[in-house]
Amino acid sequence: MAGCAARRALTVGSRWWSRSLTGTRGPRPLCAAGGAGAFPPAATTTTRRHLSSRNRAEGKVLETVGVFEVPKQNGKYETGQLFLHSVFGYRGVVLFPWQARLYDRDVASTTPEKAENPAGHGSKEVKGKTHTYYQVLIDARDCPHISQRSQTEAVTFLANHDDSRALYAIPGLDYVSHEDILPYTSTDQVPIQHELFERFLLYDQTKAPPFVARETLRAWQEKNHPWLELSDVHRETTENIRVTVIPFYMGMREAQNSHVYWWRYCIRLENLDSDVVQLRERHWRIFSLSGTLETVRGRGVVGREPVLSKEQPAFQYSSHVSLQASSGHMWGTFRFERPDGSHFDVRIPPFSLESNKDEKTPPSGLHW
Repeated sequence: MAGCAARRALTVGSRWWSRSLTGTRGPRPLCAAGGAGAFPPAATTTTRRHLSSRNRAEGKVLETVGVFEVPKQNGKYETGQLFLHSVFGYRGVVLFPWQARLYDRDVASTTPEKAENPAGHGSKEVKGKTHTYYQVLIDARDCPHISQRSQTEAVTFLANHDDSRALYAIPGLDYVSHEDILPYTSTDQVPIQHELFERFLLYDQTKAPPFVARETLRAWQEKNHPWLELSDVHRETTENIRVTVIPFYMGMREAQNSHVYWWRYCIRLENLDSDVVQLRERHWRIFSLSGTLETVRGRGVVGREPVLSKEQPAFQYSSHVSLQASSGHMWGTFRFERPDGSHFDVRIPPFSLESNKDEKTPPSGLHW
């Protein structure tokens, strides 16, 4: 616990994090309960969340796990960079960066443009801006503590056999934006517990960061690039609830003499206000290039009706959709409930479902 004087404790993802407040310059130790990753100070951030301490686990001891680094305002983080997630608080390591197009509907467009989807979403098309995202490994020790806030099996694939609905998942993978990264360093040669960490990364003390990609990571990325590639990100805020959507093309299957195209999509919901709200319903509109328009209504998402509060402001999940056409659109609304029983609808930004031009054999699993 040395160097963690004047701490301010907060909970992120049901974990205890310690924040050193001894100054804004120089290296600062990261401390956490029971050896968990720490939530470091962000001296330049104006949206700090000082959260309740009433859920502290008994008998936990703060331990130093690394040294906080100043977040990069420009440039990008390299393969092997250790970090803490600024929203969900887990420890992770960067596998590789992606350059994505961010369509942010919170940024007003200077020129009027056409509607983005055939049925009309009621908002104008926005121009995409290049933004850096990262594919990362999540520390397995932190997965149980974020499971109610974020799915830890974020990347799924179509299995390589005749069952067109068969999927398999790679646990502990996530996609994060540049601003999600709070970088730190560690002297531990295996600082992240994940079954793929030592298969993908090699410790090299002469490098900065001191973890470099093994040939297995480069080969895995090259082989699975079409299904890992992050190309578009869509974001929109309604009544202080921000919805971020990331779609991924998964491949095509033949079923009953027709082609079925599959996508997965990852959605993050963030409460930017201090008021407690609960997600109650979802309402999707799915348009296919074949000319069909499907409406989907249901309670909650992935069997849950998450509460977004000051203590737990975000929820993230993944789901899947299939079309009998090579492209389409999705959009819709989430219905939230306030503590007084009133409801309001939050817009889901419209996003395209586009298939890759070059069809390749889908991945068959992780084998070396």
